[in-house]
Amino acid sequence: MKRLTVFLFLSVAIMYESYGQEVHLTSTFDTSRIYIGDQINFTIAIDQPTDVRITLPFFKDTLCKNIEILAGPVVDSSSNNDGRIKIIEKYLITSFDTGFYQLPPVYAEIKNENGLKRFYSDYAQLEVIRVEIAPADTTAKIFDIIKPYSAPVTLGEILPWLLVVILLSVIVWAAIRYLPKLKRINKEVEKVIDPDPAHIIAFRELEKLKQYQLWQKGEIKNYYTRLTEILRQYLENRFSVFSLELTTTETLEALINTGYKKDSSYKQLKSILTGADMVKFAKYNPEPSENDVHYQNSWDFVVATKVDEIVIEESVNKNKSGEEVK
Repeated sequence: MKRLTVFLFLSVAIMYESYGQEVHLTSTFDTSRIYIGDQINFTIAIDQPTDVRITLPFFKDTLCKNIEILAGPVVDSSSNNDGRIKIIEKYLITSFDTGFYQLPPVYAEIKNENGLKRFYSDYAQLEVIRVEIAPADTTAKIFDIIKPYSAPVTLGEILPWLLVVILLSVIVWAAIRYLPKLKRINKEVEKVIDPDPAHIIAFRELEKLKQYQLWQKGEIKNYYTRLTEILRQYLENRFSVFSLELTTTETLEALINTGYKKDSSYKQLKSILTGADMVKFAKYNPEPSENDVHYQNSWDFVVATKVDEIVIEESVNKNKSGEEVK
């Protein structure tokens, strides 16, 4: 009796240990029959011990010929207290070809120092059928095609075209009435307004620059850019030296070519333009006193080189009378 009890206990222990190491693999469709284009799940379930590392099957694009994978796999898992875990993979599939399909067994495998071991599922079967269409009623009477008929024209259809005609008529009438007047106005001689003298323009712009207080706000580069623009525009208005697109060297050479002498005013202009180039291109940061000096030198240069007011008045009178005023 004692031997029988020991034998039974050992048998149960061996069976439990054997069950604990088993791997169960299943593969099934949600249903065994679908219509063309229907979407169902193909499920792979693995029941295995938690301490066993198994390579799961993976499908891409198709399960087999004519069975397409739309999405997946979606993986889920659950464990229990007896040291086992269940892993579920789901693929969303469909088919557009009728027929009976038998999917071969799916396998998972274990690779370790003892070699390779595979676990297989059963065959999975799926039948794809067409949607049954009721036959046409052959006893129905055949009628001729109805001829097109004309519908009455409504006010809503006419109104847009009527508005277009009215608008075009107004445009044509306005053109005939007012176009000749516009031509006569354009033929009138425009009054010539004498521009301010070059030094007046320069003084006005220098005053504006002073009011902006650019270098006081930290905008040093903008300050010197505007200062040189005023001087270059003054050179253009006063000496016809078009220096806005010239370098400093080219500007000074063009000024000398007009007959200007290299006097103290010339040196002032050269100092201003060279200092501005240092700030704009060499990232030089001048002292506040230098900013004031360059501004005052610009003002002094315009004062020293401006056209005398008497000369300007004589030139204006000469243009008006055609004779030189003495």
